Amino acid sequence: MTSTVHTSSITSLPLLARGKVRDNYAVGEDRILMVASDRLSAFDVIMNEPIPGKGRLLTQMALFWFDRIGPKGLNLCPIHLTGEAPESVVTATERPQVEGRSMLVKRLTPLPVEAVVRGYLAGSGWKEYQSSGAVCGVALPPGLKNAARLPTPIYTPATKAAQGEHDENITFEQTVTLLGAELAGRVRDTSIAIYQAASAFALSKGIIIADTKFEFGLDKDGTLTLMDEVLTPDSSRFWPQESYQEGSNPPSFDKQFVRDWLEQAQVDGKPWDKTPPAPRVPEDIIERTAAKYQEALARLTA
Repeated sequence: MTSTVHTSSITSLPLLARGKVRDNYAVGEDRILMVASDRLSAFDVIMNEPIPGKGRLLTQMALFWFDRIGPKGLNLCPIHLTGEAPESVVTATERPQVEGRSMLVKRLTPLPVEAVVRGYLAGSGWKEYQSSGAVCGVALPPGLKNAARLPTPIYTPATKAAQGEHDENITFEQTVTLLGAELAGRVRDTSIAIYQAASAFALSKGIIIADTKFEFGLDKDGTLTLMDEVLTPDSSRFWPQESYQEGSNPPSFDKQFVRDWLEQAQVDGKPWDKTPPAPRVPEDIIERTAAKYQEALARLTA
């Protein structure tokens, strides 16, 4: 294991962008080195304290799912991996920052839509359903409870927000305006197919995937390609099957410990207003969060 990486420093490649978790570097004109740091964001604010090993765990889980979803597995969608070793494009002294936590991927034109699929009613979807009986324009049966399993998975897209801002739920019709009818339909259908296959597999391992989000891009030939991360605790709501009960949210395999603590946290004697700077996260919360990420990976890959 290498040391914890809060912020990578690869000087041999041009830095393209730093996201909430990943640092992206240009490799020529057609590839990107994605380095998954150990940063943790909650309520769209990056915490000062990293989660040791988180970037490695996220990368291992994403690679596991890409292998199942892509051409080598179920062949549900082309994927952005090049198949080349990430360590091959950095210097020897930079390899410890890259090993086990990076992907070397194709450079794509990202679509301006978060492809969200929900199999259960939770989070912002539950809040929206309570007020309107629908989620992102998709009408649902009356009388559903929090965390209820939906009759069939629904596609509830969102716009991609800039860092520090919140994604905004939109309707499928709005994605048609953004992407065109044919491409919007392919993104929806592909997302639902991936979710259905992944959720069935995860359930066999004792994990419920309540909802998840995918990101897609187009290659130079216009091929729809699955990109970024996929089906990790950062992009999905994972619940342990054994503690699932309709009516309340089960404990998640993700940063829920941090979210719950932050809801009670104070800054300068006042409740934190969910804007930077974030409160200092206690060590026990960091350890419990790391343990949940580790458990999710261990279950899925057992």
